[in-house]
Amino acid sequence: MTSRPPFLIDRRRLLLAGASAAALAACGLVAPPRPMALGEGAAPAPLGDSALLDELEARTFRFFWETAHPDTGLIPDRWPAAPTMASVASVGFGLTAYLVGVERGLVTRAQAAGRVLLTLNFLAHAPQGEAPHGMAGHRGFFYHFLDMATGTRFDERVELSTIDTALLMGGVLAAQSYFTADDPVEARIRALAEALYTRVDWAWAQVRGGAIVMGWTPGAGFKPFIDYHGYDEAMLLYLLAMGSPTHPARADSWQAFCASYPRSWGTFMGQQHLGGAPLFWHQYSHVWVDFRGIQDEFMRDKGLDYFENSRRATLAQRAYAAANPGGWKDHGADVWGLTACDGPGSLRTRDHAGRIRQFHDYTARGAGLIDTRDDGTIAPTAAASSLPFAPAESMAAIQAMHRRFGAQIWGRYGFLDAFNTSFVDTTARLSNGRVLPGFGWVDTDYLGIDQGPIVAMIANHRQDLVWRTMRGNPHLVSGLKRAGFRGGWL
Repeated sequence: MTSRPPFLIDRRRLLLAGASAAALAACGLVAPPRPMALGEGAAPAPLGDSALLDELEARTFRFFWETAHPDTGLIPDRWPAAPTMASVASVGFGLTAYLVGVERGLVTRAQAAGRVLLTLNFLAHAPQGEAPHGMAGHRGFFYHFLDMATGTRFDERVELSTIDTALLMGGVLAAQSYFTADDPVEARIRALAEALYTRVDWAWAQVRGGAIVMGWTPGAGFKPFIDYHGYDEAMLLYLLAMGSPTHPARADSWQAFCASYPRSWGTFMGQQHLGGAPLFWHQYSHVWVDFRGIQDEFMRDKGLDYFENSRRATLAQRAYAAANPGGWKDHGADVWGLTACDGPGSLRTRDHAGRIRQFHDYTARGAGLIDTRDDGTIAPTAAASSLPFAPAESMAAIQAMHRRFGAQIWGRYGFLDAFNTSFVDTTARLSNGRVLPGFGWVDTDYLGIDQGPIVAMIANHRQDLVWRTMRGNPHLVSGLKRAGFRGGWL
């Protein structure tokens, strides 16, 4: 697979130094109660599987409900380090989480509908245009990061992002298909969702045949960016682009996306599947798309579907952790999960065993046939968001992390983003988080794009909630059929 250049701006370089109560006040956001301070309390009480999922689902939902801006509905990329910077992908996951909140009795339907309406109304009226400043997006796409209060481009380095817009639209369309009541609020939600989705000019982002480009910036245009070629998280991007009734992607777009698949097909850790090192590649599109029993041309030829492919990828990564070729502390059959997440920093220092090792900042960690990247950092979202694919194995990992490390990584919004018990250098200059003597490195943030899959995939595992909702969305169905999917619920 073609390697990708770094985004023009990433989450780490956008962190605001000293973001605190003053920053919150400046953007009109009321701070929720602070998360549990690391190392302050005893380990949480043990819970049975169902009770622990209840608690994890509720706490993770609370992240979106409590940190959203009261005037714009925008959701921070991370909390609490950057309370003024929204991520449009976080908003898409948040809109989806609100449906879960209703079904689980965490908020009323009216409360959720009101929050969704506020968010969609703001997005629909946020300024669009090619000017470098004061815009939320262009041609229906949105900038990757927005100012929480104004909804405009957060920084001159931020790109117009096709994939993050697609993740936003996943939430927009989920809301459209869930709020179907015959009342003014829910009718308005459906109309705004339709307007937001149908104005995205997907064809504009195709500058080299059927592929869709990653991003665009005023002045430089598409030049710094490459195209999305599978297999990765961009399945949703292509399916929504192809399903548009107004500005659809080309008819050969799915074939362009799948052209590189043969390079990723193989056997890793005893599992033959279409590989992808970080687990978010195998999860993000599955938040909204029920791939069980439906197949495109490639999967028909292989005799499986993308759901089974993700199951095999999950089991392969668990087996990799059990084998633990890197010799990382605590990795094993019940402590696993490599995906995009925070890390201690781009540092070379000694690990728990005294070996000089390379550690990383925010990056896409993973294990597979291609591009394995493992610095000992575990992201709980990787296992938790794999529940539909490998329920027993994922639940065992959730239980183990809660039981063994809960005092350090479990807080108001569930699991903190990441931890690394092999990183023990208390003198290192960290990018994020802190080192707890006797434990190791632990993040101090929650990330919206890692929280979102947790709450949605618990709901899909338990009740098919988002899948069931999206199976009735005509735009997604149209995209799947144009891409050549057949069988199953289609």
